[in-house]
Amino acid sequence: MSKTTRRRAPKARLLISALFLFVHAAPAFGDFDHGRWNLLLSKHVIVIADGLSTAVDYASLGVNREPLQSYLEETSRVSRASFDAWETSDQLAFLINLYNAATVELILDNMASSDPIDSIRDIGSLFTSAWELERVALFGNLVTLDAIEHDMIRGWGRYNEPRIHFAVNCAAIGCPALRAEAYTGTALEAQLEDATRDFLSDRSRNYFDGRRLRLSSIFKWYREDFERGWGGSNALGEFVARYSSDLGLSVEQRNELARGDMGIRFLSYDWGLNQVRD
Repeated sequence: MSKTTRRRAPKARLLISALFLFVHAAPAFGDFDHGRWNLLLSKHVIVIADGLSTAVDYASLGVNREPLQSYLEETSRVSRASFDAWETSDQLAFLINLYNAATVELILDNMASSDPIDSIRDIGSLFTSAWELERVALFGNLVTLDAIEHDMIRGWGRYNEPRIHFAVNCAAIGCPALRAEAYTGTALEAQLEDATRDFLSDRSRNYFDGRRLRLSSIFKWYREDFERGWGGSNALGEFVARYSSDLGLSVEQRNELARGDMGIRFLSYDWGLNQVRD
């Protein structure tokens, strides 16, 4: 999630998604089976904050790391040729899941070390951040988290999907929630929309103070992604106005935002680890 350094849904929505995956069990994971990752998420991601955010039980995940490591081994065996033959929705779901799973593995590796961490930013060195470590096996190479997010998801030009910023999870409290289920090509549109609405509904991250809109710094760091024409939105205000009801805005306020007449300020980011707390 770093720029260079650098949730879920209400329970009813998660239930609907779970039922969708169950009913469509055979094709649900498209050209790659994310079932192992889906099971880990369902067991170790805890829904909090009225269903708008999540915390990760890293302690329970760390008891048996074989399932997560097996999932990452499976993702590492996917060839670039096979990947390119998938539907774009399956590609994007794969990259989001890989980013999130690799981030969890990175946190677990460092929690097991002698030096405790309170933030993902405690990982790495003075010259190399956690997002710049070449440790994720993909297409026959070791790549960084930054490469997955910025070079592939954002940089390839084939997705133009700003809502990924509410799906990729950097293991920070300020980050949009790690979803308690795997992303799939079949359900991706609904899942991304759900994640976006949840994030904008979370008043600890985005709110209207009566005069200005206070938004997460994600919208500042990646403003250009929200202004590239997705859904007809060529300005940040236009994108956010699509979700005015989630922000609790009136019709008049929505129109003001869409016109670019509403002031926007960006909130500080909480980099504390998104772990379950006693």
